[in-house]
Amino acid sequence: MTDITFYTNPMSRGRIVRWMLEELAEPYETVILEYGTTMKAPEYLAINPMGKVPAIRHRDAIVTEAAAICAYLADAFPHRNLAPPPDRRGPYYRWMFFAAGPVEAALTNKALGFASDKKQMLGYGTYEDTVAALEHALSNGPYICGDQFTAADVYVGSQIAWGMMFNTLDKRPAFEAYAARLRERPAATRAHEIDSAAAPKQS
Repeated sequence: MTDITFYTNPMSRGRIVRWMLEELAEPYETVILEYGTTMKAPEYLAINPMGKVPAIRHRDAIVTEAAAICAYLADAFPHRNLAPPPDRRGPYYRWMFFAAGPVEAALTNKALGFASDKKQMLGYGTYEDTVAALEHALSNGPYICGDQFTAADVYVGSQIAWGMMFNTLDKRPAFEAYAARLRERPAATRAHEIDSAAAPKQS
């Protein structure tokens, strides 16, 4: 019996949550959904009306959005020490949601070729400023909160790794070193192997 049901697709942001779940080392059930069919079926729309993954059900709680799921799970399982103590969570929340907001928007707009000179209307201002701020965030230690690995590293690290993979984020030394440290975590390796095994095989 498990208390966590994980709704995902191996070719989605669900990979972030898979890594977080592997870091927790708690039992969970996986439900793999397909784009355009089961992801838009009434049964799943009752979980997430957006018809998107990832999502989790933990007992009576339903949580969507990868960053929110990471933060929720860290709080739900405090004995795993994946969040700093409450009085030291400023940087933890700051950089996790900076990655979920400005970083993702800036990198997505770059991928789509979107550019605007109205930077005051954009939550991230400019791509250059966003990337510089992200690089600065990694200057205080091996992890985003200093010496402690947290759920924020799962989310921030995923954004950085994907950004460099798809050439929407500059391959700066600080980003490459950070991503390399995170790849060495056993939970990251397990999550990658699980999702890669479940992904469609290339013909």
